[in-house]
Amino acid sequence: MLNDLCVCPSIPRYDLPTRIVLVMHHREWIKTTATGPLALEALPNSELRIHGYPDRPLDFSDLDIPERRTLLLFPGEDVPVLSRRLLDRDDRPVTLVVPDGTWRQASRMGRRLPGLDHAKMVRLPQGEPTEWGLRRENHPDGLATFEAIARALGVIESPAVQSGLEELFRLMVQRTRQSRGDHR
Repeated sequence: MLNDLCVCPSIPRYDLPTRIVLVMHHREWIKTTATGPLALEALPNSELRIHGYPDRPLDFSDLDIPERRTLLLFPGEDVPVLSRRLLDRDDRPVTLVVPDGTWRQASRMGRRLPGLDHAKMVRLPQGEPTEWGLRRENHPDGLATFEAIARALGVIESPAVQSGLEELFRLMVQRTRQSRGDHR
């Protein structure tokens, strides 16, 4: 992005007990429309793990530690909704694994990631439609990865964290459109 449109000076910093582990395919993380890495810039307690390299298979068994609980964000109707009630059943800090991709890619990835058999699958509560618009979304409940992370942190941490991240997201969308000559 052009220097005058860069969102870097606007990135808030949230030092949270919740740790996000974003999982992206090696072909996706280099795309300019990949939103998840920007969310991680605001979340220093988080990390990006790249999958899809045959010579470097991922293993998430290192996330199975007694002092934290691991949740896997999963886009399916057959898993519990991420809610305060669900979180209150276990007071350990959360490690949230977020698969990046389309609805279909994320659901396949969530079932195939090795070492996550200890993780509890959860889905986001119903919310507003995506504000993204820079990539086509084929599923009506589909969100940009950044939006999914913000909404999950709104439940796990606070609505203020969600709001701050969503403000950054809207700025990024606006500036991306400007860089493409779309001044909506």
